[in-house]
Amino acid sequence: MTRKSANMARIRPVPSVASEPVPDLSFIVPAFNEEDNIAETLRRIEAEAGQLVARHEIILIDDGSSDATFETAIQAGRAMPLRVIRLSRNFGKEQAIMAGLQASKGAAVVILDADLQEPLCHLKTMLEHRAAGYEMIFATRAHRADEGLSKRLFTRLFYWLLNRGAETVIPPDARDFRLMDRKVVNALCALPERNRFMKGLYGWVGFRSIAVPIELERRQNGTSKFGFRGLMRLGMTGMTSFTNWPLRVWTGIGFAIAALAILYGLWITVRTLIFGVDVPGWSTLTVAIFLLGGVQLISIGVLGEYLARIFTEVKGRPGFIIADDVVSVPRGL
Repeated sequence: MTRKSANMARIRPVPSVASEPVPDLSFIVPAFNEEDNIAETLRRIEAEAGQLVARHEIILIDDGSSDATFETAIQAGRAMPLRVIRLSRNFGKEQAIMAGLQASKGAAVVILDADLQEPLCHLKTMLEHRAAGYEMIFATRAHRADEGLSKRLFTRLFYWLLNRGAETVIPPDARDFRLMDRKVVNALCALPERNRFMKGLYGWVGFRSIAVPIELERRQNGTSKFGFRGLMRLGMTGMTSFTNWPLRVWTGIGFAIAALAILYGLWITVRTLIFGVDVPGWSTLTVAIFLLGGVQLISIGVLGEYLARIFTEVKGRPGFIIADDVVSVPRGL
């Protein structure tokens, strides 16, 4: 036997492995410090999914929790098929959602919060809409009576500003709770940007969409981890990602101040020619200096926000880092 024949003789064909069946639904559950809720949330999802579809998968994204969310989820996985992905630190809900979308395999994907506030009974309605041809079905709040007046006003103002001049209109009461066809998920995963405002991206990718009004249930345990600072940070990301009207506003303000300055100069010239020269007022000069200085600083700040987003995108760092990826298979399977 020649050397070539001997080498070929040592090659063994790789046995073909049957591909796993595609789940009908993938459930994405981002969680941050939800050890008191996560076991019950997973149990409810498993019970509801078993009645709706033949095959499903549940993917929990632990967004750098400092409590026992990860361990509690692993324990719950002994009774259900569950994949638990733990991020290396807290990257934020938007990135946790993306981690789940990229890991999902289902023909359709459902995003759910881990706080048990979104009734799972609406999943049946969402599936009916999908059967009717809709590719994205999202939940909207039926009302905001459970929120304080200041938060309601801030939310309305934010979405009003965000939708001024934006390419797509973002519903103010839309929730992350939604069902998306695989083609929508693939489109979202194909977007290269790292500063993600998911509610804006859902609308930007398009596809046939429909809203489902829901009544939020009372949170079972714990408190919301999304405070005012988190809302402000998310709001700045949304503003700088989906509209450039703040830049145009400050351009308009600059033109307006320049026009007023020219008119004021003409008025001083005419007054001087007619009535003579008077002593300039100290207060007028001081106010003008402080006004122009403040306008300049604010406009520089707006430019800085946009430049910061560009800087983040140019660095090319990943939006998240996975520390652990555990697939739990229930006993007996």
